[in-house]
Amino acid sequence: MEKKDLPKKEYCIIFVNFQTTDKKLLPRRGTGKGYRMVELDFEKGEGLIPVIAQDYETGEVLMLAYMNRESWLQTVKTGRATYWSRSRKALWVKGETSGNVQTVKAILVDCDLDTLVLKVEQQGGAACHTGYRSCFYRKVSDGEMEIIGERVFDPEKVYTK
Repeated sequence: MEKKDLPKKEYCIIFVNFQTTDKKLLPRRGTGKGYRMVELDFEKGEGLIPVIAQDYETGEVLMLAYMNRESWLQTVKTGRATYWSRSRKALWVKGETSGNVQTVKAILVDCDLDTLVLKVEQQGGAACHTGYRSCFYRKVSDGEMEIIGERVFDPEKVYTK
């Protein structure tokens, strides 16, 4: 089979090392110790992959968002979580408006190369735009939704237009 006969797949191939906090070293291409080639499959999700943000110390699930190729590369380049906003159809640097930045400490890739878990340091105390630490601040109990999280900030004061 010739190369031109191979099915087209949209993969993103880069080298990542989050063992350092030195931004000049992110990303560094090479095959040295601590570096691995990362191939993500953006094709299955029509250009988007789901990303779970999880607190790197506690394991708490903070939010679910999506990345496209550009937001993935930006996240790796800067070490700050950058997502694709499906509603605004634009890149979204987490915390750009609110100050609730997510610094990436580690990246986990699932077995199908189409879902990520970002282990993050959540700055500012809240990941959710509604003011809660986690977007998963409600629990279904006896057919009702119960608020189990604590609001960290008032979104009306943070997101002024």
